[in-house]
Amino acid sequence: MIKQTSQTRTADEVEIHGLIDRWSAAVRAHDYSAIRANHDADMLMFDVPPPFQSRGIDAYMATWDLFFKCADRPATFNFTDVNVTAGDDVAFATAVGHCTTVNDGRRESLEFRLTMGLRKIDGRWTIVHEHHSVPSE
Repeated sequence: MIKQTSQTRTADEVEIHGLIDRWSAAVRAHDYSAIRANHDADMLMFDVPPPFQSRGIDAYMATWDLFFKCADRPATFNFTDVNVTAGDDVAFATAVGHCTTVNDGRRESLEFRLTMGLRKIDGRWTIVHEHHSVPSE
């Protein structure tokens, strides 16, 4: 679920907000096919746990196995402070993510930063870069 700020949005910004909302709902539902949707085959992701980077959709999808090993059903995976900036064919989105994992029987809440890079390909927005990060301690 996305907590949205009140502002006037372009049609492209609305579309990208919807894409992020559907993606996060897919994660909560453990729906691999829907997680994969709207991602480019050659995408690049930087993530919090190893591997440091994943190139290509298959490597990206493999990272979800690690997350789901530590996640409840449904998974906690929500975003606040979602901001989208969209041009004609390139856009980026930033947000604060909230998830909960279960490690050794202990529930741990994690706040993380999300940055997405998107391109409009054949008239639809496609995620080409995804970056999850936490502040360094």
